[in-house]
This record gives sequence, C-alpha cells and structure tokens, in this order.
Amino acid sequence: MSYIENTSINFLLADDHSLIRQGIAFLLEDLPFDTVILQAPNLQKTLELIKANPIDIVIIDAHFPDGNSLSLIPEIRKINPETKILVFTGIDENMHALKYINAGANGFLSKLSEEEEIKKAIIKMKEDGEYISPATQALLMNSLRDRKVINPLFGLTERELQIAELYSKGHGNLEIANLLDLKQNTVSTIKKRIFDKLKIDNIVELVELVKNHQ
Repeated sequence: MSYIENTSINFLLADDHSLIRQGIAFLLEDLPFDTVILQAPNLQKTLELIKANPIDIVIIDAHFPDGNSLSLIPEIRKINPETKILVFTGIDENMHALKYINAGANGFLSKLSEEEEIKKAIIKMKEDGEYISPATQALLMNSLRDRKVINPLFGLTERELQIAELYSKGHGNLEIANLLDLKQNTVSTIKKRIFDKLKIDNIVELVELVKNHQ
C-alpha cells in the first residue's frame, strides 16, 4: 500500500519549545507525502490557527505555560470534528494517556519514543485517523474492567473525594474538620486512607492528581 498522494496534509505543530516543533517538522519532511506545516507556541495561538485553517492533524503537547491542552481538545473537536489530534508529550503515558484519549484525542505518543516510532505514529494518524500504542491499548483493556485506570479518583468514597478536593484547594486538617463538622483526627485518618488508595505520599501529589482528573 502506497502512502504517496498528490494532496497535501495540513499539520499544526503545537508546542512551547521551538526545538520540538522543528524536530517534528524535519520528520514530516522525510515522510512520503506532501505536507503543509503550521506552528503554534501556546494554546491561544493553537486555537486561532485551528479556527482559521483546515487542519488535518494537530500534534500537540500536554502542557503549555498558558494551560493544559486537555481543555483544548474538546474545543478542537467542536471547531472541526474531522481534525485528528495526536498528543505528543513527555508526561507518563501509563498515568495520563487514557485521560487525553477520553477527552477526544486520537492518539498519544511519548517524546521519549524513537524516531521510527514517531514516524509510524504520524503515518497511522494519516491513514487510520488514530494511533494507539501497545501500552495505551493495554490501558484501554484494563479500563474496561476497572474504572480507576482512567481516573484513580473513582476509587475514593464520596467523603474521601470531598476531603481530597478541599485539600487540593489549600485547606488544612483543622479547616476541613470545621467545614465538615468532623473531628480533626478523623480528617487525618481519612487523609491517610486517601493517600493509600491513590498510592501517593504528600499533598503536592494529591493536588496534581485532583487537577489532572477533574
């Protein structure tokens, strides 16, 4: 099957690091099809270019100085449902891939991938409209059996989730106890249970988890 076609594929490379964008652009030039490449250094510019151009494939980082692309993916889907989205990022695939796929991304690829894997992912995006790595495929299968694979917060009780959210907003044990009319040592006990369930060690990790899964 030949990948060579006469029509150009319009790519948008969205990453706040120009070297990453340049690296992907060089890879695209090596692929056996014509490309038009646009670049965006932030989420605002990404959205502007999506609105103004018929983009076929967006290759986008997970995090930018002006926000998380997780919130932008549904916006891209609304503007042009035909646009394919490949999240290309340094964050942990096992921890985050399903979250982005669930938000509407068509693929997830680690920046630690070898050059050939990146090329393969881009060609798969062009030909099949998606790229699901073996690691993410395994996560998808596991998620069918266990909802906590998609969102570890699903493993918390309603009370534990309520307290986790209060911790994430900067409240301490005493404040939470007063707000919920609980004893302070009860709050401490629930905090330990939350940490055990989520397999974390401190409030910083809890804040990050809540931020990334709400």
